[in-house]
Amino acid sequence: MKFLPIIFILLSACTKPTLKLDILIEQGSVLDGSGTEAIKVDIGIVGDSIVFVGNRARFQISAEKIIDATGYVVCPGFIDPHTHATADLNSPERHANLNYLYQGVTTVFIGSDGRSSTDIAGQFRKWEEQGIGTNAATYVGHATARRLVMGMRNEAPTEEELINMKTFVRNGMEAGAIGLGSGLYYAPANFAATEEVIELAKIAAEYDGSYDVHMRDESSYNIGLLGAVEETIRIGEEAGLHANIAHIKCLGVDVWDTSDQVIDLIKRARSRGVNITADQYPYTASGTSITGALIPRWVLADHPDPTAKLEDPKMRPLIIKEMKDNIRKRGGAQSLLLTNPSEKNEKYRGKTLTQVAEEMGVEPVEAAVSLFKNGGSSVGSFNMKESDIVNFMKQDWVMTSSDGSNGHPRKYGSFPKKMQEYVLEKQVLNLPEFVHKSSGMTATTFGISRRGYIKEGFYADIIIFKPERVKDHATFQEPEVLSEGMEYVIVNGKVVIEKGKYNGFLAGQGIRKIEKPISATR
Repeated sequence: MKFLPIIFILLSACTKPTLKLDILIEQGSVLDGSGTEAIKVDIGIVGDSIVFVGNRARFQISAEKIIDATGYVVCPGFIDPHTHATADLNSPERHANLNYLYQGVTTVFIGSDGRSSTDIAGQFRKWEEQGIGTNAATYVGHATARRLVMGMRNEAPTEEELINMKTFVRNGMEAGAIGLGSGLYYAPANFAATEEVIELAKIAAEYDGSYDVHMRDESSYNIGLLGAVEETIRIGEEAGLHANIAHIKCLGVDVWDTSDQVIDLIKRARSRGVNITADQYPYTASGTSITGALIPRWVLADHPDPTAKLEDPKMRPLIIKEMKDNIRKRGGAQSLLLTNPSEKNEKYRGKTLTQVAEEMGVEPVEAAVSLFKNGGSSVGSFNMKESDIVNFMKQDWVMTSSDGSNGHPRKYGSFPKKMQEYVLEKQVLNLPEFVHKSSGMTATTFGISRRGYIKEGFYADIIIFKPERVKDHATFQEPEVLSEGMEYVIVNGKVVIEKGKYNGFLAGQGIRKIEKPISATR
């Protein structure tokens, strides 16, 4: 009798099912994207999908490629819900989206701040024909709709104009957009009343879409930070859809230390059933333009050349007064760093507005006017407090994002910086929490199916790394330096970064939210 167990084992070994794989990842510490602790399991990939998660000893395995992940973390590829990667994805030279792949990001959302393609269906076709390095989803843009229909007019739409904007949003949603994106801080969306946004968001809601917004005010520019949060809650509640606050922050000296009040507002809304979330990047400096940071919105309205208003003797004193106060709100001229100036302003690259003013021999506000007239510049605006950043980061409804834009290191370093600084060093989050906020939570929140988790049947978007080796290198002085530490990056079942190096494959796909309106199937 004592030999029966041995015989049983031998017979079982002979009858193991055979599993033929394209890729086998073995012996890794797997964080599945749910926020739970790591487990040691093997992962099998066939085509673009995960077909097996478990103990490989259960099968007779044959695999075209075996990746030994001993000592490495294996997790879902990161999903960035707020980027400005449109130009890169559409560029024949930059469509690999390497700055994101090297961060471990396998999916990006574009159309942020309400600026999308005017042809969402054409956008998807272009990606399919040209190829892209990461997966990409897009919002349909509120600002794009308004500008197409109304130009830069600072007034309410007529009934016909609102219908035309709704048609634009509907067409975008039917083409596969994930929701309505808006930038109520920026012109021309800034000219829209809340009611207009609600009506457009209702169209996105018909398709189970989201509403994503750079809020009307993150500081004290018009309705105030708390007023802007209340407006976002109202839009989500009355339109009946998920609302997301893009790059949540307390911007500027007037609202520092108010994160508790913002959090309380959001928690109370969530407690009564409003689906509201936020995303966040891990920097104390935001990124915008001289125009976005300092020029009053009314200056940009209803004129083919808004700089001409600065020559009007009645308007100029009003503009200068508001600009001075906007400089104050952002922490003073020394807090504004020119990162990506126009050709005429190139000599001021890497200098603060204080330094530019000294070189020009004028007051900072006059230096800003000169920069504006000569094509402007992107700026790094150092306007946040670390304590507010940490307070937001700890909330279970806040995801990771980059808001990646030219001239700011966040485009190249957000996810590695957050892992290094806020997970390993400051321990604000643990690693499973960070991975969840950077993958599974984002996919679930925005309804991106079969992504964000390591599960059988899900797309094989997978990254493999040692946390202590993942580092960001981009700075405000050198913002376009790739991060390092991702040993393997797999996109839709294809290895695109192997042993830390990109291999040239374009494995990304356009992600369409939905093909038919929800109302059509009810």
